[in-house]
Amino acid sequence: MAAPLRIQSDWAQALRKDEGEAWLSCHPPGKPTLYGSLTCQGIGLDGIPEVTASEGFIVNEINKKSIHISCPEENASSKFLAPYTTFSRIHSKSITCLDISSGGGLGVSSSADGSMKIWQASNGELRRVLEGHVSDVNCCRFFPSGLVVLSGGMDAQLKIWSAEDASCVVTFKGHKGGILDTAIVDRGRNVVSGSRDGTARLWDCGRSACLGVIADCGSSINGVAVGAADNSINLGSPEQMPSEREVGTESKMLLLAREDKKLQCLGLQSRQPVFLFVGSDAFNCCTFLSGFLLLAGTQDGNIYQLDVRSPRVPVQVIHRSGAPVLSLLSFRDGFIASQGDGSCFIVQQDLDYLMELTGADCDPVYKVPETGP
Repeated sequence: MAAPLRIQSDWAQALRKDEGEAWLSCHPPGKPTLYGSLTCQGIGLDGIPEVTASEGFIVNEINKKSIHISCPEENASSKFLAPYTTFSRIHSKSITCLDISSGGGLGVSSSADGSMKIWQASNGELRRVLEGHVSDVNCCRFFPSGLVVLSGGMDAQLKIWSAEDASCVVTFKGHKGGILDTAIVDRGRNVVSGSRDGTARLWDCGRSACLGVIADCGSSINGVAVGAADNSINLGSPEQMPSEREVGTESKMLLLAREDKKLQCLGLQSRQPVFLFVGSDAFNCCTFLSGFLLLAGTQDGNIYQLDVRSPRVPVQVIHRSGAPVLSLLSFRDGFIASQGDGSCFIVQQDLDYLMELTGADCDPVYKVPETGP
């Protein structure tokens, strides 16, 4: 991967005024960092600033919300996107998790301030406060309907909420440690949770019951993902007849990002192992790209792309910085990743440059959700 480019987090505001400046840097691995700057030479009639770059950097293109910069010496090229809106009043402390409903209308987020809230995605207007977890909420997500929310907390409880009236309709108990991540199976009759107690559990939402411990790995499970398996992958057969309450688990893979540097994949219905991969550090997050390709991110900044059909050697390992990889999301023909140093970037196969989402100033970006259509 080309050397990462960095830009001042509020570059869009800084370059809006005459002679305004923003810093720029290129970080080639194993070589000294190259520093530069951007300067606004004036604002055009269309409201777009005319910007020049210092020696070693080139401005390829600019508009009101994006700027495309290259560093030819290092063959590095990034298009930086400024946020088109920012909601700063929803929470008072860092946001640990968020999700957007399938229709794109609502957002749900949890924060280090102990709160979990539902808000209007268009304007950030608060709609509901979801109260009931004891201590911090670690993860929250909408069900596919967009009307119901699933959350997991440090209180070892998994809860289902109505987004319409903020009532808690189901509470799952069984974990012995905080819940760190969840996944929804198909339309949501079943859900999966991963916990600090080292177990991944499958739950029946209709009867608020645990359908089984899918894995007990003796190490904290930081991230979970469920994906449909390609026909060529042998998921094994269940040792016991699955409960009729299991819906949509057949031909699904479960991926577990573990604290003990292991990435574990197993058949969701069969509970049989598919592979166990050892990485460079604790795995924080994971996601499926297809029926056989997956991504997983580590605490020391590595993003592993693996093929389930031959998982011993990674397809590729992407390393942009030593900051922890905190979130991974499949996006078009590529993915979006966020890290603990505030970087958030999009990799797409058909682009010869990276897209960088800017605005976070060195604060960790804990979660990147998909928005609606």
